Amino acid sequence: MKSLDNYIKWCDYLCIQPVWSSLEAVGKEKKILFVSLYLLIWGEAANIRFLPECLCYIFHHMAREMDEILRQQTAQPANSCTSENGVSFLDQVITPLYEVVAAEAANNDNGRAPHSAWRNYDDFNEYFWSLHCFELSWPWRKSSSFFLKPTPRSKNLLNPGGGKRRGKTSFVEHRSFLHLYHSFHRLWIFLVMMFQGLAIIGFNDENINSKKFLREVLSLGPTYVVMKFFESVLDVLMMYGAYSTSRRLAVSRIFLRFIWFSFASVFITFLYVKGVQEDSKPNARSIIFRLYVIVIGIYAGFQFFLSFLMRIPACHRLTNQCDRWPLMRFIHWMREERYYVGRGMYERSTDFIKYMLFWLVILCGKFSFAYFLQIKPLVKPTRYIVDMDAIEYSWHDFVSRNNHHALAVASLWAPVIAIYLLDIYIFCTLMSAVYGFLLGARDRLGEIRSVEAVHARFEEFPRAFMDTLHVPRPNRTSHPLSGQAVEEKKFDAARFSPFWNEIIKNLREEDYITNQEMELLLMPKNSGSLPLVQWPLFLLASKIFYAKDIAVESRDSQDELWERISRDEYMKYAVEEFYHTLKFILTETLEAEGRMWVERIYDDINVSVEKRSIHVDFQLTKLPLVISRVTALMGVLKEAETPVLQKGAVQAVQDLYDVVRHDVLSINMRENYETWNLLSKARTEGRLFSKLKWPKDAELKAQVKRLHSLLTIKDSASNIPRNLEARRRLEFFTNSLFMDMPPAKPAREMLSFCVFTPYYSEIVLYSMDELLKKNEDGISILFYLQKIYPDEWKNFLSRIGRDENSQDTELFDSPSDILELRFWASYRAQTLARTVRGMMYYRKALMLQAYLERMTSGDTEAALSSLDATDTQGFELSREARAHADLKFTYVVTSQIYGKQKEDQKPEAADIALLMQRNEALRVAFIDDVETLKDGKVHREFYSKLVKGDINGKDKEIYSIKLPGNPKLGEGKPENQNHAVIFTRGNAIQTIDMNQDNYFEEALKMRNLLEEFHADHGIRPPTILGVREHVFTGSVSSLASFMSNQETSFVTLGQRVLANPLKCRMHYGHPDVFDRVFHITRGGISKASRVINISEDIYAGFNTTLRQGNVTHHEYIQVGKGRDVGLNQIAVFEGKVAGGNGEQVLSRDVYRLGQLFDFFRMMSFYFTTVGYYFCTMLTVLTVYAFLYGKTYLALSGVGEELQVRAQVTENTALTAALNTQFLFQIGIFTAVPMVLGIILEQGFLAAVVNFITMQLQLCSVFFTFSLGTRTHYFGRTILHGGARYQATGRGFVVRHIKFSENYRLYSRSHFVKGLEVVLLLIVYIAYGYNEGGTLGYILLSISSWFMALSWLFAPYLFNPSGFEWQKVVEDFRDWTNWLFYRGGIGVKGEESWEAWWDEELSHIRTFSGRIAETILSVRFFIFQYGIVYKLNIQGSDTSLTVYGLSWVVFAVLILLFKVFTFSQKISVNFQLLLRFIQGLSLLVALAGLSVAVAITKLSIPDVFACILAFVPTGWGILCIASAWKPLMKKLGLWKSVRSIARLYDAGMGMLIFIPIAMFSWFPFISTFQTRLMFNQAFSRGLEISLILAGNNPNTEM
Repeated sequence: MKSLDNYIKWCDYLCIQPVWSSLEAVGKEKKILFVSLYLLIWGEAANIRFLPECLCYIFHHMAREMDEILRQQTAQPANSCTSENGVSFLDQVITPLYEVVAAEAANNDNGRAPHSAWRNYDDFNEYFWSLHCFELSWPWRKSSSFFLKPTPRSKNLLNPGGGKRRGKTSFVEHRSFLHLYHSFHRLWIFLVMMFQGLAIIGFNDENINSKKFLREVLSLGPTYVVMKFFESVLDVLMMYGAYSTSRRLAVSRIFLRFIWFSFASVFITFLYVKGVQEDSKPNARSIIFRLYVIVIGIYAGFQFFLSFLMRIPACHRLTNQCDRWPLMRFIHWMREERYYVGRGMYERSTDFIKYMLFWLVILCGKFSFAYFLQIKPLVKPTRYIVDMDAIEYSWHDFVSRNNHHALAVASLWAPVIAIYLLDIYIFCTLMSAVYGFLLGARDRLGEIRSVEAVHARFEEFPRAFMDTLHVPRPNRTSHPLSGQAVEEKKFDAARFSPFWNEIIKNLREEDYITNQEMELLLMPKNSGSLPLVQWPLFLLASKIFYAKDIAVESRDSQDELWERISRDEYMKYAVEEFYHTLKFILTETLEAEGRMWVERIYDDINVSVEKRSIHVDFQLTKLPLVISRVTALMGVLKEAETPVLQKGAVQAVQDLYDVVRHDVLSINMRENYETWNLLSKARTEGRLFSKLKWPKDAELKAQVKRLHSLLTIKDSASNIPRNLEARRRLEFFTNSLFMDMPPAKPAREMLSFCVFTPYYSEIVLYSMDELLKKNEDGISILFYLQKIYPDEWKNFLSRIGRDENSQDTELFDSPSDILELRFWASYRAQTLARTVRGMMYYRKALMLQAYLERMTSGDTEAALSSLDATDTQGFELSREARAHADLKFTYVVTSQIYGKQKEDQKPEAADIALLMQRNEALRVAFIDDVETLKDGKVHREFYSKLVKGDINGKDKEIYSIKLPGNPKLGEGKPENQNHAVIFTRGNAIQTIDMNQDNYFEEALKMRNLLEEFHADHGIRPPTILGVREHVFTGSVSSLASFMSNQETSFVTLGQRVLANPLKCRMHYGHPDVFDRVFHITRGGISKASRVINISEDIYAGFNTTLRQGNVTHHEYIQVGKGRDVGLNQIAVFEGKVAGGNGEQVLSRDVYRLGQLFDFFRMMSFYFTTVGYYFCTMLTVLTVYAFLYGKTYLALSGVGEELQVRAQVTENTALTAALNTQFLFQIGIFTAVPMVLGIILEQGFLAAVVNFITMQLQLCSVFFTFSLGTRTHYFGRTILHGGARYQATGRGFVVRHIKFSENYRLYSRSHFVKGLEVVLLLIVYIAYGYNEGGTLGYILLSISSWFMALSWLFAPYLFNPSGFEWQKVVEDFRDWTNWLFYRGGIGVKGEESWEAWWDEELSHIRTFSGRIAETILSVRFFIFQYGIVYKLNIQGSDTSLTVYGLSWVVFAVLILLFKVFTFSQKISVNFQLLLRFIQGLSLLVALAGLSVAVAITKLSIPDVFACILAFVPTGWGILCIASAWKPLMKKLGLWKSVRSIARLYDAGMGMLIFIPIAMFSWFPFISTFQTRLMFNQAFSRGLEISLILAGNNPNTEM
């Protein structure tokens, strides 16, 4: 009844009786009927599957109808599905719901409308969280306001609102930063109160026993209630838009809280103020103050008690008991809104204590840092500034007179407060890194981190494999007796070898290893009669020769000789194997006297060994002769039998006999005289060895071949395999054998699962045209891949039977080779073909496991010990194994537009069909859009279809389900998943993106992973199993390496800590495994509402957590993952994710999690989701606060005055405060998790090398640049919206990106902000006072300069051929063409500056957005205001007249600009007059400037200072005008605004372009940049500079 669990909880929440009176009384058949009914409803619900409680409502009524039909015992259709047109559940039940949902979705203006203007999926679903939903009746009462369709929104810019519509339900996603406070108010209250408390301690000089200190500490009371009052105000404001439709109880609660906190804030503040006034009087009894203390004490005690009762897990039972009392229930309700979701979100006490201690350590570090390094050092300087006499300001001062120099104090404290708010994230990062490192070490990650470790520990692998990945064996002893040990080892090796060998064969099929390496890595079956374990040859290679040399040179006793050989375990194994295998082969091939000779020799050797006299009885110096004769014999026997070889074999045995008889033996032969005499006689007569039994048996032939290899491989195999990817995979797999994982169930008993991949129109399989198409440098994808993966290319040629040095064109003759080539290239890119191959390894692994476990449950041991139990020959052809695998595994690719692609005969459709032919278990789901004519009109019908490939190469339709309409109402990817989720089967779904990969050896662990659903992971069973990812794109370029390291750090160490101890890991996309039944009954595996759910994956984690699920993380299994590899791809991806986080801030899920988590989990959740992006933004804002503070101090003259007075009074504290190099560089600490992760998994030395390499490759520039990307898109999304899904493109980046393309992408996000920072730094260097001189300025501003230059030049630094002169020239020409090309209808932003500029302004749509832009733009006016008073021409005049005159000059400059840019079209009729006016204007302007310099005090520096002042002023006016674009158009000023904007963009572009052009003059700069970008590829033997220069050897000259 797990399928009905959500329905049962829904009934319980609404206090209604389910359709059964007692679940225990319901019979098995009835339960099956109920479950079947629910699944039938769910299967045909289409988009309504996103409304799980709506499905509960439908089920509730239809189950009653079913009961009635069963009671009447008459088969008849349900009344709710019946109409005049027939019986249809879809038309009568689902379609009315779909139509109203679709109407609301259509009203969102393609995501541009405010969220408050339309109902999303959550609004519809939450309507069913109250008993009001029963007003809809059954069948549907379509006159209900719930079914009211909104009138379409007006396109009028001034009145965009819609007409009549139904309001939102219980939550409104208003676009505001205040959501951060609203959702996480407890965190902000805590931080503010702690800051206030620490400041009080600091300003009281740590004298905490004084009465004054007590009085000030008690001011925390008013702070708390005022902040709670602000929260209650936000409650009222944020619900605007949902009052008419929300439950009255919820609305009552909001207003009751508002009234309560209004009263409390006024009352407590009044008491405190009065109490302080009374207490400060001499001889006062301070009754009011005492009353205040009592009130605060009672209130705080009550709050603490309630928090303890409601938040501590151990007290939940007590809380639930207290809920029976009306008063306690009322208080509980007032404190915490009651939703259907979010109830019981507590963990068991041990987990709570773990994450509480985790956070207590962080908070101790954070507040110690805050007090001793931030607050305390500023106490004395602040006092000094506040107590200072009046200061003579350089400008006309408005605000700082008679307020104790408040702005100067604010300039000191603003960056400190910003740091105080964000440094908790830094401490959290450091603590997570250390804790994650220790957790990883405990879990045994990184124990095997090199191929040497694989070699050294290989003999442990079989037993570890049996303990983890094999089905547990009964009666298996952990410490077998010595006699049983060898048999136990051999048994384990026999079970391990087929799996190991299949792994190695797959590595060969994937072209990671050569044929020779495969032979060395394969492990013998170990199923024969040899009394030892036979290990792979790569462990034993050359060991016989080392042992031979030791024996030949040894003068030691037998024991000493054996001890020397045994020091190397594998040398010992090689000697033992040689000894036993030779006996086995000779015994099997020789007959009569020959076999007698073998037995005699071996008996003599055994006797000598027992006597410890082997070195006496045998001439060990002659061992090389024996080995050479044995080698010769094996060399003959391994070939197919012929008469010539038969003679050769006889001769070889006779030679061996002669060597042993005459050269080696030193024993006394008299003891066995008869035997030796018989042998001598047979040898003399030619009978000895006259006939050999040629090896025919498969095992004997394998032993002969192996012994020959053992004796002929003289080179060490210590570096096998050579390929880095093959090494990494074997290292991880073997390491994982020693990690904790649940025991595997037999294939027939394991949980079944489905892999689910959404696909739209990405590359499925490279075509030959795509592979051979050359870019502007003459480089094709195929050529690039051949150079990046040279060893894999040679292995591929060898696999298809071609010579390693074959030319590409030779392959084009064979269609099969062409197809193999296409797959080879596609398997090295981020294609669907790669993903499908990887996921189908699950089936292959299951087939192998089922094949080797073919047995009856009653005879397990007999089956396990049978001779053919490890024979895997043909396991893929076993019908039984295939049936087992198909029962347990399905793979569905949901290719949304596959039907349309087929119709249009797109190559993607043909490639998908090819994948279905090659993978019989692959299923493709798609939406079929069928157009039919009905009554003369085109009528569209939509179907969800599932197809597979049939034997004729055609698509075979399996299912076709009619939909109520177009399923894409919300975000594309979740809608794509939702329409196809009905085709999944089994207990679990693994969500896989189409840029992922999988490996056979990892697929073997899937059944262990699925058992985690039954393991103990806390108070609730897991509902999402998190899986580790390996980023496989890290070696393509330095940028790809940075992304790979960053991503790897998060998906391993980061998520490890989130799951344990923090208990707040969410679903971050892709390889996670979902409890299928849990999720399909609770809204699916993602959310789909337009824009708000743009980051659809994480909402699955939110939903799971709110619905009492549990998300875990497991690192013994990994899935491959591709990442973006070029800067532009990375920036677009990070912009998408940052925008998605901006939308999350507004969402109800984040609000509820922030409200309903206990305090410590709430902090964990905040700092690992939206808080991370807010702290990132704060980091940048800190720089702004610091620099604008310094600019204020410089331009106002306050800074210089303070420095002078500090020197006079020797106030070193004030000097230090003014000259502090700001600590926003603490961002470097965020690299700690990355470094610790590498130390854990690769070793300390590798981490050091990796870190230094990354620094040399300018990773700091990249991460600083990314900081700007995240800040821009996160902030812009919250203010204006505009977040959208962006396809980043997942190709290889060897293409040079044009200057104009980079400028378009980064102009507003990085360049404008970078130039603003440069401007602030120039103003500070020009007008700031710094007694430290140049060195002081450098120390103070170096990190700001670094950030600004990173933002300005990183796109060109990481651009292939970015400093190649010819490319730079072409870029300049392209940029100027783009800049001056006029836009028009249909012209895109890539073609014209005007079209691009309009696109850049499109996100400013709302009145509040325009106001916000206007307020933010005011900062640009400070420059002109400050600089004009610093000009020599104004002397000491600080009146407003000076500022007013500066605006006159500015207006004249604008007028001149307009004269010189007057439209040519308008001026056709008076060209001569226009040119005369322009020339005259220029002469007058130059004359006026010259006269001003000559007559007045205006100096040349003043002219440059004016430019410094007017440039930001112009930009500020431009920003405000752009924000009010509709108004500017009405006033007729828009063309002028656009002209000025073009001038600014031209100027900014030139400022960035000139340094690039200058560097391009030097050829070595381009070479250095190429090596810097592609260092990773260089390490793999790629001469990338030749590639980029276009020196393709395949290019025809």
